[in-house]
Amino acid sequence: MTVTNDPTRQTVPSGPLVEEDREHHRFRVRRSTMTSPEIFALEIERVFGHSWLYVGHESEVREPGDYVRRPVGGRPVFMVRSSKTGEVNVFHNSCTHRGAVVCRKDSGNAKVFQCFYHAWSFNTDGELVGVPDRDAYGDGLDFSMLGLRPVARVQSYRGFVFASFDPDIVDLVDYLAGATEYLDLVVDAAGDAEIIRGTNEYAIDANWKLLVENSIDGYHAAPTHDTYFKYLVALGTDLSTGVDGVGRSLGNGHAVIEYRAPWGRPVAKWEPMFGEEAREEIARLRADLVERFGGERARRMSESNRNLFIYPNLIVNDIMAVTVRTFMPVTPDRMTVTAWELARRDELPQLRQRRLDSFLTFLGPGGFATPDDIEALESCQQGFRSGGVEWNDISRGMARDPHAADEEQMRAFWRRWNEQMIGAMR
Repeated sequence: MTVTNDPTRQTVPSGPLVEEDREHHRFRVRRSTMTSPEIFALEIERVFGHSWLYVGHESEVREPGDYVRRPVGGRPVFMVRSSKTGEVNVFHNSCTHRGAVVCRKDSGNAKVFQCFYHAWSFNTDGELVGVPDRDAYGDGLDFSMLGLRPVARVQSYRGFVFASFDPDIVDLVDYLAGATEYLDLVVDAAGDAEIIRGTNEYAIDANWKLLVENSIDGYHAAPTHDTYFKYLVALGTDLSTGVDGVGRSLGNGHAVIEYRAPWGRPVAKWEPMFGEEAREEIARLRADLVERFGGERARRMSESNRNLFIYPNLIVNDIMAVTVRTFMPVTPDRMTVTAWELARRDELPQLRQRRLDSFLTFLGPGGFATPDDIEALESCQQGFRSGGVEWNDISRGMARDPHAADEEQMRAFWRRWNEQMIGAMR
């Protein structure tokens, strides 16, 4: 491998980035995948340029003219509900005149988006509807061809809106593969689901792929989040009801860990942390699920936790609350993270409060888990700077049916990542 004097700036090695030896139960990944600027540049083009990427939830743009803007795959885009058709559109956030950003607020409602630079204006379908001093252009310019550019592909599944910059990518349902089963569980349990207003945004000084691994890693929970488990026990939670669970590859790089919930779930598993007054409410929620979906599916919705990863950068944590989280690489050793909370739209105020409390207690910016995880990932990135060790080992569980504390779900991610990157390096 060729390296500079700084071990964090490794170039692309001549050998493989990922090695798998099924016979000897060994799976390893070169640490240069976490530090190399060249690999970083390649994955922005190959991974983020040729995957379906989560944009937002339809509930965020419920009314005609509602919009949200955010970076997707490192590119500024915005999602808006058409005032004409009611469809959800996703546009490149760039004026077709001279390139300035057109949508300049994070969210709101508008009939027209006007570029502040030269005041070209576009409607919610992206059509160019206003050009100051249009006569100065004469008859040679076809203004009908100068509307906002939609992202190449936009599709929605159960309210989750995805976009892809690759016009030839497979349809979204085919891409999601086995992940649809787990999205269905989340949406069916919530009913008319919505993203609650507000976001949790932060940055981590670590490679984005470390958060992929961390988000579906059951192995780190007990040592890293020991304080949270002690807190639950102090409140009277019986952690012995939790079991190891399973880890699954869902196809196309997606993966999940599913396990019996050792703590309460607002839908619909009571625990002492919720208070005695919540017992009856949660029992009613459980009965409603049984009536709608049958006992076995209701049990799974109520008593099982799921950490669902949708390749390459979406996590749906269906645990003590339902969190939707994306992360975007900024440099090889820095990422930005955005998290939202998903809930039933007509949820009773006391249930909504309980859900938000559960979310903030564990996954909030000052919660028990998020600061621990940030510290762990940044520690890994710092360790990479030491050099001397070429590979990370991700072999746990290869010799048995994968448990939630094993690493098959991470291997699923790395196999797909490697497929895309091999194509970039040929």
